[in-house]
Amino acid sequence: MAQKHLIVITGPTAIGKTALSIQIAKHYHCEVLSADSRQFFKEMSIGTAKPTPDEMGDIPHHFVDSHSIYDKINAGRFEVQVLEVLEQLYQKDDIAVMVGGSGLYIDAICKGIDVFPEVPKSVREEVTKNYQEQGLDYLRKELERLDPEYLKIVDNNNPQRMLRGVEVSLCSDKPYSFYRNNPNKKRPFNIIKIGLQLDREELYNRINYRVDLMMEAGLLEEVKELYSLRHMNALNTVGYQEFFDFWDGKLENLEEAIELLKRNTRRFSKRQISWFKRDKEIEYFHPQDLEKIIDFIEIKKANV
Repeated sequence: MAQKHLIVITGPTAIGKTALSIQIAKHYHCEVLSADSRQFFKEMSIGTAKPTPDEMGDIPHHFVDSHSIYDKINAGRFEVQVLEVLEQLYQKDDIAVMVGGSGLYIDAICKGIDVFPEVPKSVREEVTKNYQEQGLDYLRKELERLDPEYLKIVDNNNPQRMLRGVEVSLCSDKPYSFYRNNPNKKRPFNIIKIGLQLDREELYNRINYRVDLMMEAGLLEEVKELYSLRHMNALNTVGYQEFFDFWDGKLENLEEAIELLKRNTRRFSKRQISWFKRDKEIEYFHPQDLEKIIDFIEIKKANV
């Protein structure tokens, strides 16, 4: 049987991952799987920079609009579902492309999900209660005390992941980050990792410009329709929380919310970059270096 390959394209937000993934999928006549933990959700499109039907063209995409915000989806379930899809795809194709900036979800496919200790209900309830009373500052301070290594890379605006880190660290004699370093699972396919990078000024300009385009595309209207559901975990994220805070009276005006969105997105990109720097298997390219990237993929395929 021919060797199967998974081409992983990753990097910080707004750097051009989607466009490149479609170009590569067209080159290899294969399909694309999204590893963006927010693009799963049907209800969230503009704020997640989800590829449009025109952008996707005739390239089949998986895990875009695949779930509702009411569905329970995490990295563990994602691992199981993606492996099932890949098994089907590899029956007809030798190559598949995975694209996204959610490092935990990419690691779930490339390395497998780590096994964590069971968290007692009492610990989970206590941590949740403290978070509800004291907010994100409580989670940040607890992680700084219990697991500063994880605090450096976790999305500081994602309470779900921060809660998990605090819970596991509290109920174990080891920090949460310890359990994230288990030996990799072997996969029945070759993994080729492509990272995209730009100098910081250009990346930040792209982020600011993307936010402006989102506003023109109707981001405010999209968020307004979801306002009544703002308590849901899927919506507690950059691109939505800033406008929820505006309507909740926590910000003075809409312009402040937009600037906060740009700032939070820039900070999010820095955390993404820090996450991917840990992975020495990633080879980095400029987003426009399609020919060099294809050449690199061919070399990696030939050397398996």
